[in-house]
Amino acid sequence: MYYLILFMPLAGAIIAGFFGRIIGARGSEIITTTLVVAAAVLSWIAFIEVGFFGKDGRFLIMTWIESGKLLVNWGIRVDTLTAVMLVVVNSVSALVHIYSMGYMHEDPHRPRFFAYLSLFTFAMLALVTADNFLQMFFGWEGVGLASYLLIGFWYQKPEANAAAIKAFIVNRVGDFGFALGIFAVFVTFGTLDFDAVFKAAPDKVGQSMTFLSWQFDTLTVICLLLFMGAMGKSAQLFLHTWLPDAMEGPTPVSALIHAATMVTAGVFMVARLSPLFELSQTALWVVTLVGASTAFFAATVGLVQNDIKRVIAYSTCSQLGYMFAACGVGAYSVGIFHLFTHAFFKALLFLGAGSVIHAMHHEQDLRKMGGLAPHIRWTWVMMLIGTLALTGFPYITAGFYSKDAVIEATWAAHTGIGLYAFYLLVIAAFFTSFYSWRLMFLAFHGESRAKPEVLSHVHESPMVMLIPLFVLAIGALGAGIAFKEYFIGHEYKAFWGEAIKMLPGNDILEKLHHVPAWVKWSPTVMMVGGFALAYLFYLVSPSIPGTLARVFKPIYLFLLNKWYFDELYDRIFVRPALWIGRALWKGGDGAVIDGLGPNGIAKLVLLVTNRVAVRIQTGIVSQYAFVMLIGLTLLITWLMFYGGGVK
Repeated sequence: MYYLILFMPLAGAIIAGFFGRIIGARGSEIITTTLVVAAAVLSWIAFIEVGFFGKDGRFLIMTWIESGKLLVNWGIRVDTLTAVMLVVVNSVSALVHIYSMGYMHEDPHRPRFFAYLSLFTFAMLALVTADNFLQMFFGWEGVGLASYLLIGFWYQKPEANAAAIKAFIVNRVGDFGFALGIFAVFVTFGTLDFDAVFKAAPDKVGQSMTFLSWQFDTLTVICLLLFMGAMGKSAQLFLHTWLPDAMEGPTPVSALIHAATMVTAGVFMVARLSPLFELSQTALWVVTLVGASTAFFAATVGLVQNDIKRVIAYSTCSQLGYMFAACGVGAYSVGIFHLFTHAFFKALLFLGAGSVIHAMHHEQDLRKMGGLAPHIRWTWVMMLIGTLALTGFPYITAGFYSKDAVIEATWAAHTGIGLYAFYLLVIAAFFTSFYSWRLMFLAFHGESRAKPEVLSHVHESPMVMLIPLFVLAIGALGAGIAFKEYFIGHEYKAFWGEAIKMLPGNDILEKLHHVPAWVKWSPTVMMVGGFALAYLFYLVSPSIPGTLARVFKPIYLFLLNKWYFDELYDRIFVRPALWIGRALWKGGDGAVIDGLGPNGIAKLVLLVTNRVAVRIQTGIVSQYAFVMLIGLTLLITWLMFYGGGVK
């Protein structure tokens, strides 16, 4: 079963990629979608078997690399953490495949698109089923490649090409740290196998390594380097800049990347490597700091964005920060719980936004929408459910159970960094509610700001696009209440088994159930406050936002320009790199290599020989005959004296 789950998406990618022209666009989308849907069904079966009946296991596929002391097998690691990720990845991917059959029906390159989707799914499955660091790195780089292909799918658009390149390069920065971390693991432990490393890790506590005469704690260095990879892949602060630009890809791509695959890889990695992170409080401190700061930063930027997909993109960035903050205080299962529920309502929001864009003839600017609810009623209902889940509406939404648990865990940690995370996450919850309802009000309510000719053609999406929304809405509403006890409640130990390992003194899951009432209800209060403010700004008195933007123009521009991170990186990295490249081109290649090096010598020889040849080649036949006669005379003279030899 697990072989089928892993390799069916790959088979679909190969068939659509290499034989798409033969079987056609319709055949490509049917084959790839069928295989991914089948993998999703099997994933739910695996989830039940592993999570509720404890059928963990290891399945060896082959010996992958054997070189000296390095032995790497390609295997499938099956435990509850794997099963959860299989459900998330394959379920959302299957629904995205189905949705894309309607959304991309006019695109002439559908076989290539569906091949990329399935390839992306396979790479993520290879990552979450990995039984060693190198296999994880294979999947890690695979989703990076597939994201590059999908973000730049419409390669005729310069913006799409630039966004794809940006995502690829920024992720390489994080992946460089991740690779160094893997090297450090092998140098320290002599193996890349997870179980062997986890078993030996406690013996390495307190040991240090030397770098440039400085002493560093070995496990802390390893964890921080590995987390650097997570920062890039999961778009955390400083390595987040690629994520909003990834919206240049088709909307189904945004749902796949942001909800179920690439961006959750970093959170999964930290949870998988919990036996290592548990042994380094410094590393956990950094994870909490980065996660909470990212949640706050992204929420502030989302307040003023006008592209419907970018608002949701910054929401993703913020929610990933929540997940890392939970992992940083030792509540790994809480972070995975939020990852699990977030996949449903974030995919719902992205695909719902795609339905809006489809209805508006590819218009994405919220300022050119408004009053759409009566025209696309089902899309409005689905977006409403997604918004309620994201903002954490009490009791009936999945976000209420998972996001509130994250906030409670940061308080329950009773540490300085935990309190830092708690207050930032509570403020971020207020911002999240505000920008989420701002999106709803600007798109669906109030007076329409769309052009009359556009509004007259607004229509509901076809059923092939709506059915995935209905399924995701069920998850956005029910996933929290259905699985709370298993992820973070009384059934925790029986459900997770050995998938997540925490030190004996880590009782954060018990503490989060005993926080004060005001801590429990603070996210709900923030949710109501954000809704009320958005209602005032965009329905009661729509002139207020414009007035505030003019009065507080520096702050408004600071948020609108995303804290000027792109401009800062352009000054610090891009321009100096261009200057160095131009200097090496003009000075090194042009002046030295072409001027004084082999190329320059060749030019000098060519110049001299050209001048000599020009003087010899006069075009006068009598001169040519005279030279030939002299040459013949010299040849005969040489033969007379030296050619015959002496016997």
